[in-house]
Amino acid sequence: MFSKLERKIAFRYLGAKKRGFGSVISWVSLIGIMLGVATLIVVMSVMGGFHDTLLGRIVGMNGHVVVYHQDGAISDFDFLIDKMKQNKAVAQRVVSIVPIAEGQVMATANGNNTGAMLRGIRMSDLAAKTQTGTRIYGKDLTAITDGELVAGASLTRALRVGMGDNISLVSANNAMPTPFGSMPRIMSYPVMSSFFMGMYEYDSGYIFMPLETAQKYLNIGNSVTHIDLFLDNPEDTTAVVESLARLLPDGFVVRDWRDLNRGFVGALQVESNVMFLILMLIVIVAAFNIVSSLVMLVKDKNKDIAVLRTFGVSRMSMMKIFILSGTSIGVIGAFFGTIFGVLVAIYIEPIRQFFQWITGRDLFPAELYYLSELPSKLVWTDVLGIALIAVLLAFLATLYPAWKAANTDPVEVLRNE
Repeated sequence: MFSKLERKIAFRYLGAKKRGFGSVISWVSLIGIMLGVATLIVVMSVMGGFHDTLLGRIVGMNGHVVVYHQDGAISDFDFLIDKMKQNKAVAQRVVSIVPIAEGQVMATANGNNTGAMLRGIRMSDLAAKTQTGTRIYGKDLTAITDGELVAGASLTRALRVGMGDNISLVSANNAMPTPFGSMPRIMSYPVMSSFFMGMYEYDSGYIFMPLETAQKYLNIGNSVTHIDLFLDNPEDTTAVVESLARLLPDGFVVRDWRDLNRGFVGALQVESNVMFLILMLIVIVAAFNIVSSLVMLVKDKNKDIAVLRTFGVSRMSMMKIFILSGTSIGVIGAFFGTIFGVLVAIYIEPIRQFFQWITGRDLFPAELYYLSELPSKLVWTDVLGIALIAVLLAFLATLYPAWKAANTDPVEVLRNE
């Protein structure tokens, strides 16, 4: 593609200290492209990590498809679950079906109180859902019996309770009638286990108990508030939702995780796209620096260009010389930027902890971001795409200076000498 002469001249110009690679503008261009590529890789990796981690944990705890009833309770849930399992379209895609009894409560202990979501679930189902990435303290989940609780680690810390200590649960729903009027339902249960998911919303606000205990406390008899279905492929929910809509009687509502988290998923996608466009401006500015550097190089090498044209170097060769010279800056910047960005993305959490130790400030508060660690997910196709975009922008930046060099009139230049 490039002849030996074209490469030799291009790299000679690139190494020229006055206008080439050694000039301040060329270094600014290279560093700008390097930082732009590295920043894009790090930000897109962190955004991808946020997306996957948050959705994985939110969806993982709440089910990929959720079945509700308009009246608020599902009485014959075992019969409905058997009916779902017998449906071919559902059975082929569903891994597990979990009945849930849920309600909001206020948890109090040792003079402290906090709002919490009480979730009644079969302990075998809870153990299966918390196998990946969740730390369990205290009693094994499958050993939890009627009248015992499993609470989030942050919640137990806030209430200052240990394993075996009691937590009082206060619920205004289904209040107990008394001669003096309705009174909130207050019951005390021992905490026998705690869990740490790494997601602040769950660690600080969820309490699990056996399904039968929750049904008694919530006073809903042998009913549940909803049924969660977990699929082998969370992206493939359409067929299951449509099958359940036809299968279930009137009054049932079927929603998948996209419907339940539509605003959250949309916000993450919009934020990711906007961040990409904003940070791409760094690379674009660096590309404009390449334009200015090459324009000055063409002006500085006017005589050399005229002599080369006189010796028979074609206009196309002159264009290729300056295209190669400018694009090389983009290739070098993209190469080192990719290496730097990938390394930072891989070690983003230790880097965060180091700067947090240096500054003495919490740079990633779990209460604000819902996660205890800074997530990162490298998608190699995105990394390659970012690097290629940077090289492409550098290439486009060389076209005008290269065209200007190719159209230099040697007669006009040498006449004035």
